[in-house]
Amino acid sequence: MLVDSHVNLHGERYADDLDDVLSRAESAGVTAMLAISDELASTDEIRAIVGDRPNIWRSVGVHPHHAKDYADLSAETLIKLAEDPKVVGIGECGLDFHYEYSERELQEPVFRAHIAAARETGLPLIIHSRNADDVMASILQEEYAKGPFVPLLHCYTGGPELATVALNMGGYVAFSGIITFKKADDVRAVAAMVPIDRILVETDCPFLAPIPHRGRRNEPAYLPHVADCLAEIKGVSRDEIDRTTTDAFFNLFTRAERPT
Repeated sequence: MLVDSHVNLHGERYADDLDDVLSRAESAGVTAMLAISDELASTDEIRAIVGDRPNIWRSVGVHPHHAKDYADLSAETLIKLAEDPKVVGIGECGLDFHYEYSERELQEPVFRAHIAAARETGLPLIIHSRNADDVMASILQEEYAKGPFVPLLHCYTGGPELATVALNMGGYVAFSGIITFKKADDVRAVAAMVPIDRILVETDCPFLAPIPHRGRRNEPAYLPHVADCLAEIKGVSRDEIDRTTTDAFFNLFTRAERPT
């Protein structure tokens, strides 16, 4: 069993074949997944996709790209949306200083609202951080001093310092198909240093398809390629990666009911 801890199933990319995508995932051994919110306007669509499907859960949150559209977002709004038992995490949220589709001064208060919601609900905080390691570390440490929350650094490509900050808070780090890319030695080095019981795997589909599918639309059925690469990095068997990353997912996302 593998759990894809970060999938983007809504929108046009899977509109015509979502059932086939989910069937292929199951055939590949990916039997559970977390559908991620990019903005609150997507909530109804994601809720409908998750529906009563077993072993698919969802998050609520606003990607930093969309922070400009939710400048007045409050923690209370997120807390209310998280009352649905199918909601198991807060995010995807954070800082993106690479594209800066939203201005930096707008990204930070929206991110802090998510942190407050994660603290209040006890749900994990699903973090996007790109080219923002120092500022991200500073905000996390400042906010953690106000009260604990559990961070998950998703699709991690940052340095060992930020990863260590999150780990010291009891957090987790998720790796995607990027670890299979030829020039991703720095990412593989961080994966090597993160304790195996704090690692999750993800596709971040439909983006970032792993080798040998790079350049195609990504989908959860490709997650075993990420697991294979992680097993090689860690020097363990695929069975151990399957077990440890699945355990890590359910240890983190405690509202998700583990299949029996």
